[in-house]
Amino acid sequence: MTAGTDTTNSVTTVYKVTGMSCGHCEGSVSGEISEIPGVSSVKAVASTGEVTVVSAAPLDERAVRAAVDEAGFELVTNA
Repeated sequence: MTAGTDTTNSVTTVYKVTGMSCGHCEGSVSGEISEIPGVSSVKAVASTGEVTVVSAAPLDERAVRAAVDEAGFELVTNA
C-alpha cells in the first residue's frame, strides 16, 4: 500500500489485490470499496492487481480489507 496527498486535501492510496483477472473483477472490487465512507474514486486494474483509491482522509485498512473480501478477492499487505 502506498499513500500520498494532493492539493485538494484528498488522499490517494494504492492497494495490491490478488485474484482479479477481468473487467468484472475490477468492477466488483471498485464497487465494494466505493461504498466506504469518504471514498471519492476507485480505479482497479486487473492486469497489475493495483487498486487506486482517492478519499477525503486515510482509510482504515480493515475497512478496505473487508470490502475487498466482500468482492471475493484478497488485499495484499504492503503493495
